[in-house]
Amino acid sequence: MSRTLVVRLDNAGDVLLAGPAVRAAAAGSDRLTMLAGPHGVEAARLLPGVDDVLEWRCPWIDPHPESVRKADVDFLVDVLAARHFDRALILTSFHQSPLPTALLLRMAGVAWVGAVSVDYPGSLLNLRHRVDDSIPEAERALSLARAAGYELPEGDTGRLAVRRPLPDVSALLPRTPFVVLHPGTSVPARAWPAERYAALCRLLTDEGRSVVVTGAASEVALTAVVAAGTSAVDLGGRTSLAELAAVLSAAEVVVVGNTGPAHLAAAVGTPVVSLFAPTVPAAQWAPYRVPVVLLGDQQAACRDTRVTRCRFEGHPCLSSVRAEDVVSAVRELGREPPPRRRRAPGGRS
Repeated sequence: MSRTLVVRLDNAGDVLLAGPAVRAAAAGSDRLTMLAGPHGVEAARLLPGVDDVLEWRCPWIDPHPESVRKADVDFLVDVLAARHFDRALILTSFHQSPLPTALLLRMAGVAWVGAVSVDYPGSLLNLRHRVDDSIPEAERALSLARAAGYELPEGDTGRLAVRRPLPDVSALLPRTPFVVLHPGTSVPARAWPAERYAALCRLLTDEGRSVVVTGAASEVALTAVVAAGTSAVDLGGRTSLAELAAVLSAAEVVVVGNTGPAHLAAAVGTPVVSLFAPTVPAAQWAPYRVPVVLLGDQQAACRDTRVTRCRFEGHPCLSSVRAEDVVSAVRELGREPPPRRRRAPGGRS
């Protein structure tokens, strides 16, 4: 019985982008386990092909790392050793090193380890894969799986995907076609201003569209600001990741920054208006293989800096995008709105 481990230790969006590589590895394995960090573990459980998920906060990958503790490292090594994995693929982004993780896998007795690495790995890797960093992140990961001898099963086109069926969320949603606004981001530098989202929500509802505003439990104040004074449905803090996937799957269009729900929308096949700050390249990180309108100044001063907080006055890369620009993009990707509704007293319609 072949047991394969796939490692992706950062955020939910990164895990979702690993989906095609995971499915390829699963097709060539009897059992596939995924090792994910706390920010990506829910996404790992949504991926087709995954039989089991392990969670570990990695201090050299996690966006909010804790100190390296010997007890934590020893615990992970013991857990992995007990699973007797035959092979492992370590998935990373171009700026992350797989070698510390490879060391732990070797300590756990994993006989074969593959990763993309520009650094000399010594005996840590059996496969030191090289790849062009300008390709989409999903293709970067899939290229590693293919170099390791795995291939997508027949009929699998390599798009992003989630497990089906998704939860029934119909009780939460409008009965008419709707647009989702997801104003939150995991990185502040990638956030379109809240007041712009609020203006967009007013414009969309005023022209007769149904709108759903989504967000994590930590973003309920933000979603309330965006939905305030309109007929929009505020789902801030009210959905799990699987339920959010179901909401996005039912939407006509999703408006979102470069953050995990953008990739979740791609994984359920919904068109995306992408408010994309160029701190990372859109060629690698834009929503993958769904209809997309990309908004934001891709030549701004923050280009390719990977900053998490904007250093430039006025956040010019995204503040240059008007609410009216987003409405036009929604019209391009979605259906024509119903007849314009008159706003009722108090702002609701």
